[in-house]
Amino acid sequence: MDQERIASCIEACNECAEACEYCADACLDEDDVEALVECIRLDRDCADLCRLVAAFLARGSSFSPAIAGACAEACDACAAECDEHEMEHCRACAEACRDCADECRRMMESEAPLSRGVATHA
Repeated sequence: MDQERIASCIEACNECAEACEYCADACLDEDDVEALVECIRLDRDCADLCRLVAAFLARGSSFSPAIAGACAEACDACAAECDEHEMEHCRACAEACRDCADECRRMMESEAPLSRGVATHA
């Protein structure tokens, strides 16, 4: 697999995880936290899956495409939920989730085996 594609997906996953963590934390500071419970849950799930994909890609795991699929689904769900809210942190999170989902789908579509020893700077 193309090292540039792997690095791009790792970067998108790391950026998405950061945006999701920020969004979840910011949601907890909003006045109507009860209305944001699902957003917070999806933020946390998405962030965890993004970090997992980044780690699996970095070590060249053969399970990366399968996990990338789950991550893309979580990113789609998180983006859809964040789109329901007006706050800037939700808007930024939705954008990062859409970018990450796109990158994860590109990883899933690649038929070449993953290379070992990917070095990236995040």
